[in-house]
Amino acid sequence: MARLREIPDAKQNSPALRSSSRAPEGGSQIITVSPGIGVELFDAGTVPGAGSYFCALCSSQLSLRENDQLPECPRCGTGEFLRDSIFEPMQEHGQTIELAIPETAPEPEWLPTARAMLPEPGRYVALREDDVKIFPIPLGWTRIGRSAAADIRLDDPSVSRRHALIVSELPDTLRILDDRSLNGVFLNGKMIDWGRIEDGDELAIGRFRLFALER
Repeated sequence: MARLREIPDAKQNSPALRSSSRAPEGGSQIITVSPGIGVELFDAGTVPGAGSYFCALCSSQLSLRENDQLPECPRCGTGEFLRDSIFEPMQEHGQTIELAIPETAPEPEWLPTARAMLPEPGRYVALREDDVKIFPIPLGWTRIGRSAAADIRLDDPSVSRRHALIVSELPDTLRILDDRSLNGVFLNGKMIDWGRIEDGDELAIGRFRLFALER
């Protein structure tokens, strides 16, 4: 049976979690963040596996080994946790606001201008704010997020501090992975956990529309 709840990610705006339903086994729940978007909530006493987790009430964080049992929160005593960033520990929660699922839109008129700006053969991501911005994608990992440490910094509350990662490995196509962000990653209008990026593909990250370009 669904129940309403709220966690700190959007407590000053609108409730980040709309409803939840308890799974019959395993001590976890699937919580609806927006229509079609769900995250898994783990109960104290379960063994969710190795990784970092944060309290659904106070955002206190802890790390578990493979066979560790999830304890009650040492700060507030609650027994509900969500899994933290899969690539870096200590994801900050409490400053990212929930964003409605982005609508698909036609290819922007500025995209040919962005292509003409590409300085040399390679892979790039382009976006437009006041001006068109071009970001080269080197081999390896490219971090996208609100954090000052991000390689592509999108300083907006609709973007998580560590929102997504782009992986570039020649001769393969680019890949993008959602780093357990609040608002998710959309590839050509479809929400994904990870996906392959081709030339001209659109990425929606928070309120930003980015486009993959190759020369």
